[in-house]
Amino acid sequence: MPTKKEVQAKFSGPSARDIIASDKKPAEDFLLKEENDFQGDKDIDFTRYTSQEFFDQEMSLMWPKVWQWACREEHLQKVGDTYIYEFGNYSIIIVKSKNDLLQAFLNTCSHRGTKICPNAGSGSLKFFRCPFHGWSWNLDGTIKNIPGNWDFPHVSDKTHGLQKVKCDVWGGFVFINLDLEAGPLQEYLEVLPDHFEKTPLENRHITLHIEKTLPANWKASQEAFLEAYHSFETHRSPNGANCQYDVFGKRTSRFLHNRGTYSPMALDDYPGDEWRKPPLTEEEILKNFGIVDLETTSVPDGETAREVAAKEIRLNLGDRLGVDLSNYSDSLILDSIQYHLFPNMFFFPGITIPMCYRFRPLKNDPEKTIFDIMFLSPLPKGAKHPDPPQPYKIDIHESYQDIPELGLLGRVFDEDTNNLILQQEGFKTNRKKGLTLGNYQESRIRRIHATLDEFLKAKI
Repeated sequence: MPTKKEVQAKFSGPSARDIIASDKKPAEDFLLKEENDFQGDKDIDFTRYTSQEFFDQEMSLMWPKVWQWACREEHLQKVGDTYIYEFGNYSIIIVKSKNDLLQAFLNTCSHRGTKICPNAGSGSLKFFRCPFHGWSWNLDGTIKNIPGNWDFPHVSDKTHGLQKVKCDVWGGFVFINLDLEAGPLQEYLEVLPDHFEKTPLENRHITLHIEKTLPANWKASQEAFLEAYHSFETHRSPNGANCQYDVFGKRTSRFLHNRGTYSPMALDDYPGDEWRKPPLTEEEILKNFGIVDLETTSVPDGETAREVAAKEIRLNLGDRLGVDLSNYSDSLILDSIQYHLFPNMFFFPGITIPMCYRFRPLKNDPEKTIFDIMFLSPLPKGAKHPDPPQPYKIDIHESYQDIPELGLLGRVFDEDTNNLILQQEGFKTNRKKGLTLGNYQESRIRRIHATLDEFLKAKI
């Protein structure tokens, strides 16, 4: 008799792994991996999303001790380029202090604590200067000048240089960690360096950056993107029922969501007959393919919508971007392949969904989140990274559909985020004490809470 840990119920019909293994151009080895042990089935207490006390524990015990992506290397191309990254009440300066050196410091004066650089985002400086009394520091954090230096014989670089923050780079992303005793970034990333070896993110550049304020806790906000279970109701889409969910370690997980196919069998226990009676034809699937406008409207005998779409996108998008996509599998061309790195980062290796996400607390508010979306387009071979675009900054009640570059995805992001205020309000009026998670489809959510608890030394 198998134990509960060994039993993992799944949908009926072909799995995501079955589909990508049978594609005309089969998936790379790292996409064929499958790993997901039973994570538990206890409810997750609602207070984890609403309590100021719990939020304060996160901000003091977890956030200062994790590696987190702050910016991209392309934000820091010249000596003196800076990027101010903020989460909660923390503010960090990242600077290119030498041609081959990135450094990070707390954004606070070592004299009387004033914030040195007032505005988040990109900038360029010759040195750092406090706006209060004019203390200044060189780009490497050493003291440059102290007005009235005669009165500070007790001050030196050792005691009053800018306070260092750990800084490292992977995939073109600049990471920081406030914990000076933290282990190396490469260990923290677990499977990511191996899985992204064939699709290196350092060979991409930012084409679009959006920052939106969300009316929900940072965990609830990102959990809306960790599963495709919501696709049927929220997006009125048959895709997602056979999505694959992998939990690779304490800090890394993945979903693999096929596009250009669906399984009527996987929808057997969903309400209504839509998409089942009659099932969609391959040409109907092609017509409703999604965010990519396809010129082809028919599917030849013996081919599938996935095969036809991958073939066209591989050729046309490759020509438009000036990159060779001939060696990319159908899955990397078509599918929504999404990796999560604890606590708040999402990375996509695919081509038509080339995004990364980040969810960070806004100031000291447990019910406000900054949601960053970046689109990363492949760079032509030998090309230099262009300067990154300034981010669109939109508020809670503004729509993603107001950003023309998003196209059809604007509506999708509105659908994803419009549920959040309803959920945050529902947390407070529920007679139940916590939310209930599916054992498979929402396993990635449970893993995040378990890892968080290791920092907080608490129990779910």
